[in-house]
Amino acid sequence: MPLRIIFMGTPEFSVPTLAALAQAGHKIVAVYTQPPRPGGRRGLDLQKSPVHQAAELLGIEVLTPVNFKDAADRQTFREFDADVAVVVAYGLLLPEEILSGTRLGCYNGHASLLPRWRGAAPIQRAIMAGDHETGMMVMKMDKGLDTGDVALTKVVAIGNEMTAGELHDKLMLAGAGLMKEAMDKLDGGDLPLTPQPNDGVIYAAKISKAETRIDFRKPAIEVHNHIRGLSPFPGAWFELEIGGKPERIKVLSSVVETAGGPMGTALFDDLTIACGEGSVRLTRLQKAGGKVLNAEDFRRGTPIPAGTRLS
Repeated sequence: MPLRIIFMGTPEFSVPTLAALAQAGHKIVAVYTQPPRPGGRRGLDLQKSPVHQAAELLGIEVLTPVNFKDAADRQTFREFDADVAVVVAYGLLLPEEILSGTRLGCYNGHASLLPRWRGAAPIQRAIMAGDHETGMMVMKMDKGLDTGDVALTKVVAIGNEMTAGELHDKLMLAGAGLMKEAMDKLDGGDLPLTPQPNDGVIYAAKISKAETRIDFRKPAIEVHNHIRGLSPFPGAWFELEIGGKPERIKVLSSVVETAGGPMGTALFDDLTIACGEGSVRLTRLQKAGGKVLNAEDFRRGTPIPAGTRLS
């Protein structure tokens, strides 16, 4: 018998899971998502979240509470009489009254191999740390931060050149299939639950603006992981003096090289920059307000000859 599901999610990452559950025949009784935010070219238009837009196309009722402090919002949640809530990148901490507000509880699709990378930025942090694998996990939520029992796991390899954007897309699709499998098993009464181990807990803190600047004093592999872990958003960057003024340049991809030299200095005309150990060759870059360009096209408009010092 199909489950009555409340779906809770906000960004593009959540949309395939919503679609998979709807296509599987489960009854999505309501969708909760973040309220519309200012957006558009001038930031003046209110933009509905990707999940909001997807739910409307599916003809599902959408609710956008700012939080669940209002008793009326908590009561509305309970009145949907759902079997289960599915949470994928919703963006709000859920109070206990919501966690227990359905017959079978709340299940979260989390983009890491818990207990490693609990928290807000597991995809970026896994790459920045140089991890070779990560994955999606379906977890039964409790009042802790990503501490609940794990139901199902899908391991995903992280290639040496893979960016956070590329890993995001792989995990997004893997998570949709995994959550569908989990809800089918839950409906059949055979979804396993395993407590998370106490060892290996690492917190994936939200990416701060202060840590996005590239530090060429670090070894090349760490600089490379930093660049790809922040690509395409928010983007790692350095400053280059252009026309007597410092200009911020984002770097979206790089390659580790062995050549060495003074840290932060261009070693050749091909954007190979010396690091604390080895060097990185910058392969995709973007000036403020400009397009993302490959290295050859970037150098054509903004040459960085050997000997140039980056900061």
